[in-house]
Amino acid sequence: MAIGSNADSMKRREFLTKTGSGLLAAAALPADAAMAAPKSDAPADTAAFPPPPSRTPSPAAKKKIPIGVFNPVYDDLSIDAMLDKVTALGLEAMEIGTGGYPNNKHCPLDDLIADKAKAKAWLKKFEDRNIRVATLSCHGNPVHPNATHAAKDADTFRKTVQLAEMLEVKVIVGFSGCPGGTPQDTQPNWITYRWPPEFNEMLQWQWKEKVVPYWKEAAKFARSHGVKRLAFEMHPNFVVYNPRTLLKLREAVGEEIGANNDLSHLFWQGCDPVEVIHFLGKQGAIFHAHMKDTVLFPENLAKYGVLNFAFDKDDLVNASATFRAVGYGHGASLWKSVLQAYMDIGYEGILSIENEDPILSGEVGVERAVYVLKNIRKELIGE
Repeated sequence: MAIGSNADSMKRREFLTKTGSGLLAAAALPADAAMAAPKSDAPADTAAFPPPPSRTPSPAAKKKIPIGVFNPVYDDLSIDAMLDKVTALGLEAMEIGTGGYPNNKHCPLDDLIADKAKAKAWLKKFEDRNIRVATLSCHGNPVHPNATHAAKDADTFRKTVQLAEMLEVKVIVGFSGCPGGTPQDTQPNWITYRWPPEFNEMLQWQWKEKVVPYWKEAAKFARSHGVKRLAFEMHPNFVVYNPRTLLKLREAVGEEIGANNDLSHLFWQGCDPVEVIHFLGKQGAIFHAHMKDTVLFPENLAKYGVLNFAFDKDDLVNASATFRAVGYGHGASLWKSVLQAYMDIGYEGILSIENEDPILSGEVGVERAVYVLKNIRKELIGE
């Protein structure tokens, strides 16, 4: 069920002609209206807050940034069937999960690091399709207070580094993790507000005793294997969840720490996406970029605030926000500014589509995001 628009009764080609860019469509509706609205495959034109002011594009910033996809969306397919899909979409790169929360459906990590020939044969499947394996992803929590959980995710990270070295992949994507608040805790404790004072004491303990020591050693290990870019997704429930906490860890550990700049987690925090890209980009701190949108529902946002997220369709009626495919939360003008900003900073990674849209689920959301991103990129660089 998609968010409706006044173009529902028009044919797709007629609609694209009348909108000019082919990407502008209906405004995002409140959640209760969205659930009752007729189906539409048109991206959103507006958001709960306006797009950033127009920036003058840099005439030199016309680099073609590869568009790719993060593989968990194809978990029900074999690696060959997945590559058939990706090739048919005309994608140029992939982000591949090696373990942790996204698992490793298409990457048998232990087998590959044990046999270099097998690893090369695995990589050749992508190369034969002109698909670049741009990043390996091991989103986990290696500082989890449960020692077994932490050890498993730390082991996956080390093995991912080893595979990256074998395959000459330069970027590893993951989470910063989150420890408990005390040595006795058995579950993570995400602390964002430092009062009453005991919460500040726990926060300082987390960083000093757990987070910084672990990542100093992990970054040293990665560096020794030729991997100098660890891209952290700024994600709720982990200690790195916004640009400030990312830079805090980067300052403490070193320049191996950078961002997986997933704007979907920053939209609902009130960040201006273009400002974030320029801010982090000037410091050389963006290593990867997830392409995922977020829609904000103004009526529920006004009543419930931002910490009121929906993950499936049943929750949408009361939600303040939910993930959407690119172009279905914010309109083409904003996403055009986003791609231009990446060009402005000389971004060297890929635009990696991650679809967690509860309305346009699975492959459908990927296809819609590809359509939006390719059209915007074409408009920017005239390809």
